[in-house]
Amino acid sequence: MSPGASGALHPQRGAPSRRSCLAALALGPSAWLAAPAAHAGGQLEEPLIDSVRTALASAVGDLAPPEPVFASTEARLSYLRWLTAMSERLRSRKPEWEARRDFLQTAWYESRRAGLDVSLVLGLIQVESAFRKFAISSVGARGYMQVMPFWTRAIGDGDPGKLFHLQTNLRFGCVILRHYLDREQGDLFLALGRYNGSRGRAPYPSAVFAAQRNWFFQERTSAA
Repeated sequence: MSPGASGALHPQRGAPSRRSCLAALALGPSAWLAAPAAHAGGQLEEPLIDSVRTALASAVGDLAPPEPVFASTEARLSYLRWLTAMSERLRSRKPEWEARRDFLQTAWYESRRAGLDVSLVLGLIQVESAFRKFAISSVGARGYMQVMPFWTRAIGDGDPGKLFHLQTNLRFGCVILRHYLDREQGDLFLALGRYNGSRGRAPYPSAVFAAQRNWFFQERTSAA
């Protein structure tokens, strides 16, 4: 489990289907560590409800990584234990501590804000961009979560360069995935397929589920 405001993230709404879980287990996480980035170029431009539009727009002006707020000292300590563990796993991809901290802090915050498990979001980023901030797909999807430029037009801004900003990219990616998950009535397998433009086909969701296992975090409990 990953930490949240009270020591645990919001529960993930929607679970992978049995066939996608089996496919992910068959692939294994090591197969995706060196895999090339996938392309999220199949996302479709569509009308957005006001709450989604507002969530996207509010991220564009935020320049600094969000500061998490905790309900208790234990919740903060739980977050710091998660941050330490994830920082070690990410060290080979982001050698500088400040860059790792800012990235993980933002991923944690934006995942919780969207009601997603942070391990799922990190798995998606691993598959989409291999944690490359300035990744660009062949069809123009940008940044960590390979967000298509039309999403900036959807909020009236239209500047695709802003999708390389850390919080903007992760806010857009998490809100978009949440939007798809709601549209698919909690079916994470279908929502991931929609995110990638391959709805109903197993390879992409299976890749994300396999990569997600690299980012699971289990709090250690002392023996009674």
